[in-house]
Amino acid sequence: MAEPRRVKDVPRRPLQTKRAVHPLLMVVAFLIVGGIGFFAGSVTSGRFFWGGDFAQLVGGAQLDLSSLQQTYQAVKANFDGEINDQELIEGANRGMVEALGDQYTVFMNAKEAEEFDNDLSGNIGGGIGVEIGIRNDLPTIVRLLKDNPAEKAGVIVGDVVTKVNGASTKDQSLSEVVSKIRGEAGTSVKLTIVRSGAEKDISITREQVNNPSAYGEVRGTTGIMTISRFDDQTGSLARAVAQDFRVKGVKSVVLDLRGNGGGYVTAAQAVAGIWLDRQLVVIEKRGGKVTEELKSTGSPILNDLPTVVLVNESSASASEIVAGALRDHNKAKLIGETTFGKGSVQKLLDLMNDARLKVTIARWYTPSGVNISEKGIEPDTKVDRTANDINANRDPQLDAALRSF
Repeated sequence: MAEPRRVKDVPRRPLQTKRAVHPLLMVVAFLIVGGIGFFAGSVTSGRFFWGGDFAQLVGGAQLDLSSLQQTYQAVKANFDGEINDQELIEGANRGMVEALGDQYTVFMNAKEAEEFDNDLSGNIGGGIGVEIGIRNDLPTIVRLLKDNPAEKAGVIVGDVVTKVNGASTKDQSLSEVVSKIRGEAGTSVKLTIVRSGAEKDISITREQVNNPSAYGEVRGTTGIMTISRFDDQTGSLARAVAQDFRVKGVKSVVLDLRGNGGGYVTAAQAVAGIWLDRQLVVIEKRGGKVTEELKSTGSPILNDLPTVVLVNESSASASEIVAGALRDHNKAKLIGETTFGKGSVQKLLDLMNDARLKVTIARWYTPSGVNISEKGIEPDTKVDRTANDINANRDPQLDAALRSF
């Protein structure tokens, strides 16, 4: 079987980590709401073939499911209500996977698997151009995409979404809130938000949102490259930005990975290759033994320019791989906040009925041999950026990076 591609992924629900996560950046879902909303770990995509019996895995182990069948028969015979067999099967699969106790090993039904793919590619249909996260247990706007519907309608960072189309968001999961805000381009959604203690209704017309995974700008003699996720196009888009920097004669570079939850490790290798010359980017280990060493790809066209990488607590996985590799090879300094801390490798396996399993198969390490799980990567220079900074269009982290050259 051909070598499957790898992905980094961050789960949708709040994480139980040893390190406290900044409440503003705790759980982020893209509502373009577009982009990668829940990735941070290395995932390989493969095939998982089932035999004719649901309990039999071709070429694999068997599990005695007699107790499950007994439970099903008892439910079927006694439950006072409608029973959906497919939902029971999905629930059994989900429960078995969750029993492993690994938050990054996840069973996804067909709909969830499709959403997973769409989130990674940014193909989510109509949206309003925001990122929503959980802050103080409430769905809160944590980022606005420029020139998109939410910004034009007057939404700002820090707005708490209390209702969507008149329905309360209380006790709803982040994914439920996201699904209600998303919809076909041209249709409208009404958000009830609370800002500075006052409630306000805002009606927004959804649009097909343009959200490239990599883009750049030049300020003076410094090129600023922003990467929002690591998808199939990121490597080529980032290299095009780098080439434009060269044409414009930039003298220094800021690589902005803040809020980037990850993506394909091949994209991380390609981005790192803009600075590294076929050098080690990440080490994978299983059971403490090295299984693979991945190197940068492409020509290092910016390797001679002073570089700063901006990171925060939402910079995860593929972002951490790139940041760690550039610093370990002395190609960049890190400014911002401690990164998310996701150092495990997952594999994507296709199941029956278009379901999918994302399962942890290994751990990854920076070139210097550090696994960053739960502790993240500490920046060389710590600079915070608060919600008030964002709402006031202040960016002390970027300012610190620009001053460093």
